[in-house]
Amino acid sequence: AFAFAPRPTLSPQRLFYVHHTKGVTMSKTSATSNGQFLWGKVPKVNAELFALTYGALVTEVIRDQEENLTKVNDQLEQIGYSIGIRSVDEFLAKSNAPYCKTLAETAEVLGKTAFKMFLGITADVQQHTATTFSVLFQENPLSMFVELPENYKDELEYNILYCGVIRGAFEMLNYKVECTFVKSPLRGDDIHEIKVDLKQVLQDGAGEDYQEE
Repeated sequence: AFAFAPRPTLSPQRLFYVHHTKGVTMSKTSATSNGQFLWGKVPKVNAELFALTYGALVTEVIRDQEENLTKVNDQLEQIGYSIGIRSVDEFLAKSNAPYCKTLAETAEVLGKTAFKMFLGITADVQQHTATTFSVLFQENPLSMFVELPENYKDELEYNILYCGVIRGAFEMLNYKVECTFVKSPLRGDDIHEIKVDLKQVLQDGAGEDYQEE
């Protein structure tokens, strides 16, 4: 269903998460430096394998959902949500990122540290309000080889896995957020943009969507 073009290297297997731990606050510069340092330490996988594996997953979900793209988007987002919830502990253990006092500081750690640590890319963070921000990035390991068929471009949110990961990770930090892809090169835009809206500050971490056995 998708066209892939061969291209070399770089990209980690894991996805990103955000952090909340005791310590000093982190500036944009130190968040970027920490991300670069961590990227140098994590194991790498071939970017082509990474992209093709995700493409195979998307293709399988489309087949399972009989090309109902609304259901496909929901399932991919839910997969990302589960990844985000389970990923926070690893980020806490490895990143040594300091305490984030506000949503804005957490957003900077997401874009400058977590994206770099797990995807090898640096995302810019654009603050809109105290409760809304956007994550913007050019490179995208999930879709760098992808060209969507015309009949999928308007409905299929190919990269919506990222939205689920952010939603799950932020929920573990007691932020209930809504994430939306507002720009994507797969739809003709020149950049990827994920808008994140804070809906509620939670008290007890992950909600009813996630239950440990």
